[in-house]
Amino acid sequence: MDTFLAAATIPTILFGVFNGALISALVPTFSGYLAHDDEAGAWRLANTILNALALVLIACAAIGYVAAPLYVPVVAHGFPAPQMDLAIRMTQWLMPSVVAVSLSGVLSAMLNAYHRFRATAVTGIAVNVVTIGLVLWLNPRYGIFALVFGTGAGLIAQLIVQLPAFLSIGRYRFEIDLRHPGFKHMWLLLGPIIVGSAAGQVALFFDRFFASTLTPGYIAGMNYAMKLTNLPQQVFAAAIATVIFPLLAAQFARDNRRGVGRSLVTGLRLVNFITIPAMVALIVLAKPMIQLLFQRGAFAASATELCAGLLPFAAIGLVGLAASVVLTRCSFACKEMSWTVAISVFTVVINVLLSMVWLPTLGARGLLLANSLSQTLQAALLLVLVWRLLGGFEWRPLALSTVKILAASGAMFAVLHWIGALNATPEPTLLSRGWFLFGQISIGALAFVGASYALKVEELSLAWHTIRAKFEANVPSPPENRDAPIA
Repeated sequence: MDTFLAAATIPTILFGVFNGALISALVPTFSGYLAHDDEAGAWRLANTILNALALVLIACAAIGYVAAPLYVPVVAHGFPAPQMDLAIRMTQWLMPSVVAVSLSGVLSAMLNAYHRFRATAVTGIAVNVVTIGLVLWLNPRYGIFALVFGTGAGLIAQLIVQLPAFLSIGRYRFEIDLRHPGFKHMWLLLGPIIVGSAAGQVALFFDRFFASTLTPGYIAGMNYAMKLTNLPQQVFAAAIATVIFPLLAAQFARDNRRGVGRSLVTGLRLVNFITIPAMVALIVLAKPMIQLLFQRGAFAASATELCAGLLPFAAIGLVGLAASVVLTRCSFACKEMSWTVAISVFTVVINVLLSMVWLPTLGARGLLLANSLSQTLQAALLLVLVWRLLGGFEWRPLALSTVKILAASGAMFAVLHWIGALNATPEPTLLSRGWFLFGQISIGALAFVGASYALKVEELSLAWHTIRAKFEANVPSPPENRDAPIA
């Protein structure tokens, strides 16, 4: 698993740069054309971007395949020779998936701009069903390469399931209009956004670069910890950001800064209501969660201890990570690129410096702690930036809500800590561990909801309606907001 994750680093970085940059520039521009009733102009631009992107990505995938023996040893410089050869072969097999997953992200963004969330909601189902199915089928014959083949096929399926809905709009044409005024405008936006997207992906590169020198298993352990941490962000925070991003862009296009501020504050309040108690649960219940989800087969008790020791260091950055998603979307919707990118680059530099300082003493925990602190710093700086862009917003409701949610989460922490102090341990079976963890989460959730009700936290009812709306309308957690979809 260490080798697979190292092999997926460069494809993941390419996905993050192309997909994140293009979507961040395309959505405000595309929404602006739609807001001014120029649907024909919007689609000439979208078709140009989509077709040009496909050609560029195919070229990048081909170059990445041929050049893998040159750059993989840089990423995984701590690997011995046999493991390095395996990582190179895996990287070559994964390169074509960059084309599919990046195009899929662009289709999702365009469908979301039309508020057609149902089609994009099935992408996560497609990638997981195909990947898991192929891994189970091919594993006896191909071993770890079953994960490589399954991942590539799953990402292609993610693109295919969106094509019918996208084509049903009836606006797609194979055209490339490089003289489109929106295309020129996007080039001005893309430069700083690509720098910012690349800066964000540099953190992933250095995580794998530093972790490749540690005891085998730590790259995989960090990945498991980050996947669990990102789950609340992917399911709820990214869905909130997905819904409000086109809204923020449309409001800003109409010069409705007060409306942008209200939408932003609502989004941040909901994000805090979801992520703060989730952070507490991940910290306190790290070991039983890891045991239930992973401890079986070759994943022994020692692996559980490794991952459970890493999870709290990843979890403390959850609130900042989720808030940054919303705040970044807001700043891009306001067409502020330079400062957003500068903040991203600055926080990545801080991340790398802290990683270098803490790696010798804290190891993988130091790498995750550096990630968490830099994510929190990024959220704080973005909040200041958005405040200035909007000329201020109603911060008092946000501050009061945050204090109440922290107090309710404190009650949850106390209850879960008391349960843990009882030293009760379930039987080493899946059913027993599942029932034990379900009981802990239920009691903790009751404590949080009860405290929230007593403190009159308004987000309690708002979050319930939002979550119901997400599943009723199939609001997705889009690829541009997910942790790396390849690894």
